[in-house]
Amino acid sequence: MTMKLDDATIHFAHSAYQLATLFEQRQTGMKHFQTWTPDETRARIGDGDIFVASGFWKNDLLPLAGRLRFIQVCAAGYDQFDQDAIRAQGVRLANASGVNVNAVSDHAMALTLGLTRQLHTGRDNQRNAHWRPMISDLSQREDELPGKTMLIFGLGKIGGRLAKLAKAFDMHVIGLKRDTSSPVLHVDELYTSSALRDLLPRADVVALTCPLTPETRNVMDAAALAAMKPSSFLINVARGGCVDEVALIDTMQRQAIAGAGIDVTATEPLASDSPLWGLENVLLTPHTGGETRKYEDNVIDILLENLDRLSRGADPLHNQII
Repeated sequence: MTMKLDDATIHFAHSAYQLATLFEQRQTGMKHFQTWTPDETRARIGDGDIFVASGFWKNDLLPLAGRLRFIQVCAAGYDQFDQDAIRAQGVRLANASGVNVNAVSDHAMALTLGLTRQLHTGRDNQRNAHWRPMISDLSQREDELPGKTMLIFGLGKIGGRLAKLAKAFDMHVIGLKRDTSSPVLHVDELYTSSALRDLLPRADVVALTCPLTPETRNVMDAAALAAMKPSSFLINVARGGCVDEVALIDTMQRQAIAGAGIDVTATEPLASDSPLWGLENVLLTPHTGGETRKYEDNVIDILLENLDRLSRGADPLHNQII
């Protein structure tokens, strides 16, 4: 399908991302507008030929979107889109997989460094104007990463870049993925995902960078957490559902592992009464691992690539779903 872009209008829809503003700076000359609320989006869904959004999408918008020809999801996830209905209406769909590869892998490494160097407790001490004295107990001191082992569960683009970062810190990297037929750069040992439980006792850092699927839901359950070293850290920049949160809270309350750095939780926003908020051995960020000052520009790069392909009738689209 070739799409004529001369008279096309792009509808950006997001409550926070400055998509239209950043798109305007590209000086494409294309007509565009942004809606900031679900109600405003519903009211104007019929005004756009191209829809760029993620969380604002509801499948009952599709019958109202008579002009719609292409949906560019501005995130990697697209489970909320009814693919059969979208296909039946002749609409193309692509996601933004890869948009936050640098951001999320950086964040995973930052959580690892933060826990290793105890930056979270250092900030707590700063807030309390407490100058911590020197520590005799070696197990309670800050640590160093060289020579430590990082186990990465999920070696897509994010996991692959995290492996590169870990190697820059002279870590030993064990990688797990479904298909091990090809070697992965910066990974010292490569195994299938089914080997996770057997490999957990070897890891100083267990990093989850996998998608949430039926196979990965609660992959870190009570038994998996119990298999980790008492001195190890869990890093989750995947999805909250990949970890049994009840088991995680119990593990951290018992100090069965040294710490957890989590950017995602089972329910978001995290309930104000969740014990995770008050656990000193947990470094918690509010699902901000993928959000940086470059996020909108990264989305627009993917959008412009796909608009170019659509205008030329080139297949497939970048990250094509439909």
